[in-house]
Amino acid sequence: MKCTAIALAALAVVASSAQAAPALMSAEWTAQACEYWNTNPLLTTTLYEKEWIKNDLGRGYKIVHMYRTDCGAATMTEMKIVSKDQKAICVYGGAVQHPKMEHAADYTMHAKTAKWVEWGAGKPSTFLPMKAMMTAALKFQGPKPEAMTVMEPFAEFLILPGKIPYDKACPAK
Repeated sequence: MKCTAIALAALAVVASSAQAAPALMSAEWTAQACEYWNTNPLLTTTLYEKEWIKNDLGRGYKIVHMYRTDCGAATMTEMKIVSKDQKAICVYGGAVQHPKMEHAADYTMHAKTAKWVEWGAGKPSTFLPMKAMMTAALKFQGPKPEAMTVMEPFAEFLILPGKIPYDKACPAK
């Protein structure tokens, strides 16, 4: 009996200390996406080599805003990307810090949760972002001609939901 009580107490401690996955595209999830970005050579090295990161309007950074359409624009999060050590490095992921976007260099993207989940479950292909934009499944603001030159890294971005654990609940506003 005493062993059972101890085992149940230990189980309760473990269960309470286990953290649930953050909501998809919440500030916490986006921070993890930023960390993942920096481990992916297509996002770091290729975006640098293709000079994507150089289009920063002289500010020294690019901003990517993203959200789930069905959760609303108020749940938008942000990634800040800079050029560092010959790579495109994510230096911030979380709540929006740059509300004024410069879409000549920056990107705002949103899609329904079901689409983000579908893209995350799939395999990256250079056709994925093109199809997502052409079918309007991905609502997109930003330098589209530039995006068309980096389809392989763009596909890696779209499959981020498959790389970072998440909860399907809408992020808190």
